Amino acid sequence: MTDLLRPPFGNFTAAHRALDVADQLARPVAEALRGWREQEAAQAVLYVDTEPDKADTAVFCQAYDVAADVSANCVVVAAKRAGTTTFAACLVLADSQVDVNTVVRKRLEARKASFAPMDTAVTESGMEYGGITPVGLPCGWPLLIDAAVAAAPHVLVGSGRRRGKLILPGAALALLPGAEVVTGLAKS
Repeated sequence: MTDLLRPPFGNFTAAHRALDVADQLARPVAEALRGWREQEAAQAVLYVDTEPDKADTAVFCQAYDVAADVSANCVVVAAKRAGTTTFAACLVLADSQVDVNTVVRKRLEARKASFAPMDTAVTESGMEYGGITPVGLPCGWPLLIDAAVAAAPHVLVGSGRRRGKLILPGAALALLPGAEVVTGLAKS
């Protein structure tokens, strides 16, 4: 049995410590939380149950009374150089966009960078479209986090599935494997 917790924002019927409801998370997300070296950060992650048909950012924010400046989108980027494609994840607040063509391309030292096709992002991440999260990304993937996300007291991200979201301190995101805080990653 888990205790119900009060999330720092939003209108959710229930919130739990994510580790207490790991069966509600995508497998790579649950495994990442259990194995995270930063156990204090892992313990701070909340899970809120939400409807899958409301997973898209604009609909979600309206349905659950969550401001776009505390909701973050995680997108998968494919970077190409010399015939090799590498994947990375980028995390920016929902009221902005990832600067793929300049900041991401340069940071990844790629000739070309673009958003990975949906099928590729889902297959490579092991997560559902609309729920991709920075928690539990494949080993070796860079995780570029906009400085505004890392500075947020709490931020909402995907759970690896379309159903449910995670809420955690922005500073905790910067402790994830492969994470790098990047000023100017987001553009308005």
